[in-house]
Amino acid sequence: MRTQVGIIGAGPAGLLLSHLLHLRGIDSVVLEIRSREYCEGRVRAGVLEQGTVDILTEAGVADRLHREGLVHHGIELRYGGKGHRIAFERLVPGRAITVYGQQEVVKDLFEARFAAGGTIHFEVPDVELHDIDTDHPSITFQGQRLECDFIAGCDGFHGVSRKSIPEGALTIYERTYPFAWLGVLAKVPPSTEELIYAYTEDGFALHSMRGPEISRLYLQVPPDASLDEWPDDRIWAELKRRLETIPDWELTTGPIIERGITPMRSFVAEPMRYGRLFLAGDAAHIVPPTGAKGLNLAAADVRMLAEAISHWYATGSDELLDRYSDACLKRIWRAQHFSWWMTTLLHTFDTDDAYGRRLQRSYLDYVTSSEAAATTLAENYVGVPFERFGTFGG
Repeated sequence: MRTQVGIIGAGPAGLLLSHLLHLRGIDSVVLEIRSREYCEGRVRAGVLEQGTVDILTEAGVADRLHREGLVHHGIELRYGGKGHRIAFERLVPGRAITVYGQQEVVKDLFEARFAAGGTIHFEVPDVELHDIDTDHPSITFQGQRLECDFIAGCDGFHGVSRKSIPEGALTIYERTYPFAWLGVLAKVPPSTEELIYAYTEDGFALHSMRGPEISRLYLQVPPDASLDEWPDDRIWAELKRRLETIPDWELTTGPIIERGITPMRSFVAEPMRYGRLFLAGDAAHIVPPTGAKGLNLAAADVRMLAEAISHWYATGSDELLDRYSDACLKRIWRAQHFSWWMTTLLHTFDTDDAYGRRLQRSYLDYVTSSEAAATTLAENYVGVPFERFGTFGG
């Protein structure tokens, strides 16, 4: 088989890249180890930056997003018995976030790719990459060989793409955190109109949503926590204890329909290119979910990669391909810092560290009382504009 771009992974990064290339007249084949049902059903991120919404809109895959997505113009920081709203409409006018589940983005992209005649192979085991340091890379799977001009590794942190790069060719930056997130999806109307980030000395909690009848909630738990230790009653009791900390506010409870524990890590692999293999999304970088940046970084990566590849086909020049990694990493490191900052600001690290807790409380007071500090949080949360971080000229 032959295509122009072989894409490993049918998550939002791989599918969006395939569609952006299609819009530029460039063929691609997507290989995915899981089934389509798995890809469409896996509940992950749900907060889209303004720039991500713009990318999806320009790509023609955002009609349902605009109908069903929940546009938010602020978030609440809750601590010390009070709620403090970070008002995006005042601090960063014209920019907002949209709550719309990653699985919904994936469904929209599948529909667009199949409507355009896109080629996606599901349940493909034993994928191997070959000759990635030459002008003629290829991918083998199920006894077949796919020849291509470029390979895009969009297959996540545990995928084959990054592992195919020779040892020593990448520099790894990594940090792990001494806690995890227990996340639940509950069939219950949200108790709030905007996301609540709650800091307590007993641990962090987050109240989010996935629609008018579905709530998404998170608890900080020990890194070795097991779901068996957290029956429904205990989950709701702990959520109420951490969220019901302001007068006259009550958490609505109901059936939990999905749950999982997510480890917290920060990770960056540099550079995001080896020969004709280009990494994008979680294959190249991971952020703790506190800053809601994972899906948004993946979309920014493939936006840049589609531009670089189309430039090569149009001109024969390697200029943008050579600049891809450095251009992406500017935005990635800004998001890394913001995610680390939000994580260290809102989580309990050591129950015996009274000094550290006082520092956290001091900075929370500063963020919620200073226009400059609140603007910094708001600008990073809705996403730094692409003209500042996210162009080849920036």
